[in-house]
Amino acid sequence: MPDPIFAYRDASPAAGEGPLSNVAVLIQPNLAVRGWECGAGSVALEKYVPLEDATAVAKLKAAGAILPGSVRMAELGLGTDGDRMADALKQGLGQAAVMTDLMGEARCAAVASRCYGFKPSYGLISRFGLNGLIPSMECLGVAARSLDTITTIMAVLAGPDERDPSMRREAALDFSQVNQIPEKPLTAGVIRESLQGLSPDEAKHFEQALARLGTMNVRVTAINFPDYELFRVVHQAVGSVEASSHAGKYDGVRYGHRTANAENWNEMYLRSRAESFGLLIKSFLFQGAYFQFQNYSAFEHACRIRGRLLRQTLDLFERVDILLAPLGFRALDSSGDSCLEKLYDHFEPALPANVVGFPALAVPGEIWDPDMNRGLQLIGPPLADVRLLAAACQLVNAASGKGTHDAE
Repeated sequence: MPDPIFAYRDASPAAGEGPLSNVAVLIQPNLAVRGWECGAGSVALEKYVPLEDATAVAKLKAAGAILPGSVRMAELGLGTDGDRMADALKQGLGQAAVMTDLMGEARCAAVASRCYGFKPSYGLISRFGLNGLIPSMECLGVAARSLDTITTIMAVLAGPDERDPSMRREAALDFSQVNQIPEKPLTAGVIRESLQGLSPDEAKHFEQALARLGTMNVRVTAINFPDYELFRVVHQAVGSVEASSHAGKYDGVRYGHRTANAENWNEMYLRSRAESFGLLIKSFLFQGAYFQFQNYSAFEHACRIRGRLLRQTLDLFERVDILLAPLGFRALDSSGDSCLEKLYDHFEPALPANVVGFPALAVPGEIWDPDMNRGLQLIGPPLADVRLLAAACQLVNAASGKGTHDAE
């Protein structure tokens, strides 16, 4: 009988010496581990076994982390249908998780398990060895019950990798400084347009969380962002084109699933592709193919809008230290969705950080409001990951009245 949680489970995981000694870190089966099946939740990659470790996996091992196995995931990381990382964290099968975040999945899984979830700046962690889907928007996120654990894992994973051309070339960040940055009054911006989809009950709890933040030396200010709705449009247009192009290699010829019933090469190709993907991924790939081959000018326009959104978001950080947004109010209930529009409805609050590549931290909402069973998202400017985590520690300590960064 298949394991309901693990896609692959190591019968005797080894522990090493280092900053992550005896820390059990869960991963997904789209991250290469030598000798493990790495199917990424898709028929397209069934029975694929990597010959070497992904850079992130090699760094975790070198830091002494225990890798219990890979947890079942949504197909190629899109959405939450079939993803069991939240369940694995709830059951204590690992102390932390490293998983793909391409539209907010890592952050939402963290909130669902009452953990913190961190999406770093794009290009900070190597994607070498990751079977991804949207190369310019996805990154490896970290979920853990403790902010200190996230900081330690980020210190291990962040850094250059010449095998990944998407890596940032700026000076490496020093995550040991998280607890050494002096506390200061924070200015937090809330984008008005990001609240328009909330139900009355959701809006009530979000406002209560903001009110409590206002008592903790945080100045909360409302910000207008007229182009906010374009984050979704850009993610869907640019993301689907990248996915369509990226998944083109799963054709049953070079590698990947090949159908057992075909009379010629053309039929083999068509049937292999038809059998390789589920309905949601097919819908995404078809949409991308449309923009690639039928309406390329729309894709080019989406790329230009993406640049504009990046500049506009950077401008916001001239006025505030961090941005605040609700997270996971619907994404946690998106399991089973096969409609792209519904999927984007669920993940809409998380999309901006992926589109512009900024760091974002999901914090369990009950830290600020006991009745708030969803999350609060803190977003910072690019490569301000250390300062964002330091700000989160400051807020969480003030909210809990404790000197710890652990979620309850």
